[in-house]
Amino acid sequence: GKSLGAAWYLPEERQITTKAQLLDEMCAALGGRAAEEVIFGEVSTGALNDLEKVTKQAFAMVAYYGLSEKIGNLSFYDSSGQQEYAFSKPFSEKTNEVIDHEIREMVENAYARAKKIIAENKDHLEQLANRLLEREVIFSDDLVEIFGKRPWGETLSIKDHLASSSQKRSKRIAAKENGTGTKEEKGKPAASKKSITKKEGKLPKTNEIPHGSSSTDKTA
Repeated sequence: GKSLGAAWYLPEERQITTKAQLLDEMCAALGGRAAEEVIFGEVSTGALNDLEKVTKQAFAMVAYYGLSEKIGNLSFYDSSGQQEYAFSKPFSEKTNEVIDHEIREMVENAYARAKKIIAENKDHLEQLANRLLEREVIFSDDLVEIFGKRPWGETLSIKDHLASSSQKRSKRIAAKENGTGTKEEKGKPAASKKSITKKEGKLPKTNEIPHGSSSTDKTA
């Protein structure tokens, strides 16, 4: 299409997002605009979509998710959908000014952080640009080769965490059965296994039960 560049990320198995993650996403989205200013000394209109995304995300953080210290744990989100037909906002003009200030400060901080990261990694950025000119498409391995591994290590997905927990649990059970578990595990009583057997045979028909007797034994 008409896009000057795009980045695709593997989907993450998460239902909630922390404030730090949202700020990281904003910083990453402003990386293109920051690179223009740091490398060329001027900016262009190419970051329109990024600016729109960042502005909406900052507004949601402040007005919807309660992630602003000055607004506090308030949410002006209307799940009923009737707010769009209202002629007045659900907050005062003073609160509106605070929201505007918080949004602007949040975006500016993310932009300043992006410029700082770009300036500190200017040489690596040039290598990345040359690699893109050469191959047009690059992958995560190329980023690791240029920038190195992430300083905080690889993050595990929920699926990886579950698999790791399952493996640890299987090892504990195997160690306990072999008598090589820890003192705490050895001290725990083993779960009793009860075998339930069912007597084979056919139940007598109703007309075969003698009168005056019961089909079940009664004990005092």
